[in-house]
Amino acid sequence: MDTSSLSSPPQAQAPGRLAHRLDWLDNLRIVLTVLVVVHHAAQPYGPSDWWYVEDQPRTGALATLSAVDGAFFMSLFFFASAVFVPGSYDRRGGWAFLKGRLIRLGIPVVVGALTIVPGLLYAYYTHYRGYPTISFPHYFTDVYLGLGDKPTDWTGPSWPDLQFAHLWFIQNLLAYCVLYVLCRQAARLFRRRPGRTRGELPVPGHRTLLGLTAAIAAATFVVRLRYPLDIWVPFLDFLQVEPARLPQDAAFFVLGVLAHRHDWLERFDARTGWVWLTGGLVGTAVLFGVGADAACFGRGGLNAPAALWAAYESALCVSLCVGLLTLFREAITSGGRVSRELACDSYAVYIVHLPLVVTLQYYLSGRGLSAATAWTAASVVVVPAAFLLAAGLRRLPGFRRVL
Repeated sequence: MDTSSLSSPPQAQAPGRLAHRLDWLDNLRIVLTVLVVVHHAAQPYGPSDWWYVEDQPRTGALATLSAVDGAFFMSLFFFASAVFVPGSYDRRGGWAFLKGRLIRLGIPVVVGALTIVPGLLYAYYTHYRGYPTISFPHYFTDVYLGLGDKPTDWTGPSWPDLQFAHLWFIQNLLAYCVLYVLCRQAARLFRRRPGRTRGELPVPGHRTLLGLTAAIAAATFVVRLRYPLDIWVPFLDFLQVEPARLPQDAAFFVLGVLAHRHDWLERFDARTGWVWLTGGLVGTAVLFGVGADAACFGRGGLNAPAALWAAYESALCVSLCVGLLTLFREAITSGGRVSRELACDSYAVYIVHLPLVVTLQYYLSGRGLSAATAWTAASVVVVPAAFLLAAGLRRLPGFRRVL
């Protein structure tokens, strides 16, 4: 993810209180990036969501894995990205900060939407839609961009095919950064009176975290009355948003900004974090014990299952995010040349991994493999391949500035 774009090498990025913590944040970013690849490798073999490869064997364990991942890992990415936003803005100023975000975030979104995504959807079009075969240029103009007539029996998932796929995170992160700049500029119009100082917010404790969980759960339930899980909507005809997870993601971006401003990463009580990590692991174990049907039973609507799942998922989100931040800060702190290289490559891995995953899934299709075997093979092959590809791309002229 683009936390790499928000955290340059330590000597350049963090001369202050974050400098000695970049190693454990790097380690967390690496693990989360690997989890993204593993999550996408599981998509055709577990959950019932739409995916680029269809008619594959499925297993409930991978459906549950997808539900657990979806509950927290993108929110944690938003948090980890937001931690570095205020410092970058303070050092560079509003315009330079925004220009940098447009380069590091906007260019990959536009280029990816014109290259990676249409390639993936063209493969889906030719394999599963049942229409007469057409050339890629014909598909790109008429179907992907929607310049041709929409077929009367169009099977979706949307018309036209133009979308941002996995690049939605980068796109949403850019939107949050723009909103942050607007808020900072607006705050200048309401400067505090001379002599007044901004108080430091207390470190969140159990009561605050419980309140946060309840607030996210309530907001999630209300949003899902209209927008169930896995429903994506275009905002302003450009921004690809999944409203069902918006309360979690937006809340953790704001929390990341506050964590920087009030030094929560350093001051947070590890004992509190261990308690919440334990709760998150227990909740995850219970979900695997109950099975995939329970993991997907409350996608939305005005009903008890939807309310229960909104509460359960929100509790998993808060507990696993808080717990993993504590775990890496306290126990996984070592850093070195390899880990820093992997951390720097993680943003590019997020961008390039999906075509590798889908290509291998097509290759494995129809070979008689079980769902677990196909998922394992895809994960084991793609994770190192994506990091190697990312490392190579970052060393090409002009790529390092963006990746």
